Amino acid sequence: MTSVLDLAPVLPVVVIEDASDAVPLARALVAGGLPAIEVTLRTAGALDAIRAIAADVPDAVVGAGTVITPDQVTAAVDAGARFLVSPGWTAVLLEAMRSSGVPFLPGVSTASEVVALLERGVREMKFFPAQAAGGTAYLRSLAGPLPQARFCPTGGIGVESAPEYLALPNVGCVGGSWMIPGDAVAARDWARIERLARAAAGLSAGGTCR
Repeated sequence: MTSVLDLAPVLPVVVIEDASDAVPLARALVAGGLPAIEVTLRTAGALDAIRAIAADVPDAVVGAGTVITPDQVTAAVDAGARFLVSPGWTAVLLEAMRSSGVPFLPGVSTASEVVALLERGVREMKFFPAQAAGGTAYLRSLAGPLPQARFCPTGGIGVESAPEYLALPNVGCVGGSWMIPGDAVAARDWARIERLARAAAGLSAGGTCR
């Protein structure tokens, strides 16, 4: 599989309360040009949502986010997750993700965590919480001494700030949820979500369409 960081400039971070929304939501995101979808394991219906997207939206690359235990790694992959994202990592969690057979983005917020992952052969990471942990200035500082690390910064990023992150040489994509506003999901306004996804898919480092 192509790296998750290279599928689109934005990785939608999705919290699904009602698993019945999963398929139409995923179809709207894919139609808008965002095929990679991170379904966070924060709700009771998250695994059912992953299962439904994997089964019924073949053009989607569905993954599991907020993965923090080996049991969640197993459950997510069994449900059909094609990649894993964690907010942070430990040796135990990293080994479970590595053994899962699917790509993974362990979360980091310090240079030491990045170096520790590079020592273990991991070069693609989630930078979280991006804005609170130093934002673009921090990532730009990491690019010099640690150019081999690539990031998906997530946390506090919106449509206005996304291009600033995408301009950095060590950023492959950004994670965000601005294209999935809660009121649109509640109204099941999938057309609006598709429009917002299309705009996000067109973002580039300069803020213009690719």
